[in-house]
Amino acid sequence: MSDPNACATFHQYGQRCSALAPCRNCRQRLESSNSAHGVPARDGESSGSYYSDLLHDLFKFIQSIDHAETLPLLDMIRNDASFEEVRFYIDEAVAGKSAHDKSRDTSCLVSTLERSYEMESDAPRFRPKVMDVHYLCDFAPVKVPARPWTTVTDDDALVSHLVSLYFTWDYPFYAFIDREIFVQHMAMGEVQSDFCSPFLVNALLANACHYSQYSEAYTVPGDVKTKGTDFLAEAEKYLQSNMFEKGSVIRLASIQATLLLYERYSMVGDNDKGYLMLNHALDMAESLGIINNPKLNLNRSHMSEDMISSVKRTAWGLFQIDTIVHTNFLRPSRVADVSIERIDRDASKFTDLWIPYPLHRVPRPSWLSQCFDEACGLSYIARDISRTLTPNSETNSNVRKQKQMLHKQLQQWEANLPAIFMPTEKPPPHIILLRMRYHALLINLYCDWFYGKPPFNFQEPSTRIAEAGALETALSSARQISALTRLHNEEFGMDRAHQFAMYAILLALFAFLEQQSFNVLDHDFLSLTSAFSTMARRSQVGMNLFHVFRHSVRTRLESGKSASSIKMPTEIQELFGSESIKSPDRWTHYAEGLQRLADDGEYFGIVNESGQPYAASGIGDMLRKYESLTLGKADDMQGREESSNFGFSP
Repeated sequence: MSDPNACATFHQYGQRCSALAPCRNCRQRLESSNSAHGVPARDGESSGSYYSDLLHDLFKFIQSIDHAETLPLLDMIRNDASFEEVRFYIDEAVAGKSAHDKSRDTSCLVSTLERSYEMESDAPRFRPKVMDVHYLCDFAPVKVPARPWTTVTDDDALVSHLVSLYFTWDYPFYAFIDREIFVQHMAMGEVQSDFCSPFLVNALLANACHYSQYSEAYTVPGDVKTKGTDFLAEAEKYLQSNMFEKGSVIRLASIQATLLLYERYSMVGDNDKGYLMLNHALDMAESLGIINNPKLNLNRSHMSEDMISSVKRTAWGLFQIDTIVHTNFLRPSRVADVSIERIDRDASKFTDLWIPYPLHRVPRPSWLSQCFDEACGLSYIARDISRTLTPNSETNSNVRKQKQMLHKQLQQWEANLPAIFMPTEKPPPHIILLRMRYHALLINLYCDWFYGKPPFNFQEPSTRIAEAGALETALSSARQISALTRLHNEEFGMDRAHQFAMYAILLALFAFLEQQSFNVLDHDFLSLTSAFSTMARRSQVGMNLFHVFRHSVRTRLESGKSASSIKMPTEIQELFGSESIKSPDRWTHYAEGLQRLADDGEYFGIVNESGQPYAASGIGDMLRKYESLTLGKADDMQGREESSNFGFSP
């Protein structure tokens, strides 16, 4: 193990780095040590990276071949084969299959779908807590206590594991909490802190369970609907205790907790509370004067530096959430402007690392404040897009010119991104997601100009604005989303990808379906389908959306003129063919809960033999279904808010 005196990760996080993901200092020490012992390293590659890549490729190779084909490799390892001999065997075996790239794409898709089904259906393997959660906590980036924050568990290791997962995979995309200040006050255990509360902690833990693959994250092992429900129930008790209290002061932690509940409800589609929580958070922020109010100079206030930093994070993070949600579903954003200045763009330094916990991958610079600042700039463009796409908006009479201007603004934003944000730099996931968001906005901008074109339509709109190149722009962005998804998958997998990735992927898939000559065997389409299947199994909402997507593809193939000329492999025929969908199969249970679409009036188009409609008729229809399944129906929100009697206390 690395000497802590030379370990950069130890100095920054109070822990030693992993041997599979050494910091710069330890990597140099490993190279010197291995060189002295005759261990080879490839050109431009450290020995630490060599071992990590070899282990990664070994796992992937064994997972991708039949059991019988692994026997020669296992015999080599049992007979003390060298690392180089194992490396050579894997390279030769992979090279021998290079002539079958197209077949391998199909096989990869099918095997991923099958593994997704099996992993979602089965209970988690038994994992002794001492050997799993406690072991993981040994190198978790965040160490915090369970008590006095939650009564669900007194296991500090479990809570540290979950908090570390949240700040690794969920937090960086919105970043509406000041991470360092929150962790500091949670570690202190002072429940009256302005920066941490039991309400906030339990809401955070409920969200974090979505990213954990361990049995401790489930209330009922194997049932994705029960992930984090114990923590959620406790968070809701604190929410209920605040309902009838009144006061002029709202705790910042309550706004943050409410935003976490919005995220939680939208991930699992729980009782249509997504919009409810988002609107409550917006109302509280307006009451505090940090959005949609005259400009505030926090430096002239009596706030501490920690409070100023936390307020800035919350206000601008809320702005991003508002513009993402409303633009995603083609609705006008509620936030016109933020009333306080942004955080310092250069707050993050090169030495601030994003550690891919719990993966044994190389940490990389987080560039969190730079990414946050770029996201704020993109949010202003998204705000204007959301209002341009709104029917009967003031700009509707000149919508073509508005869209051209917004398109140029998006291109200028993308052109001005730092070089360190380029995909070739293999940045952390939040930067990959930021680029996905840019391409999703381009599709959003033009989707009403090609939505429902024949043959992928059920009802031809009476009027439509034609625009040459709109679909081509969307398809180009769809392919970019596919490339970014592959990068995310190669670097970090998709098991813990932020839920926005699922939105961007599904939007890109439906852009492909809008083509006049749709090709179900398109490499990018299959790649996105594979990633979507991995993400879908993580939640009931994901499974429902995959079911809608599957039937939409089948409908598109049946209605297309060239469908009869497409010879699909057996595996793809099983997934999208009309014969398999008529009878129950491994994906049938993905339809559980879709009746809510009928209750919301969102069933439209194809009806199967049992009288149950499934398919979406195009991007617009898919977005309405997506919205209803995750956030609820915004059109009915006012009445539901009035009947809910939710309120928040000081």
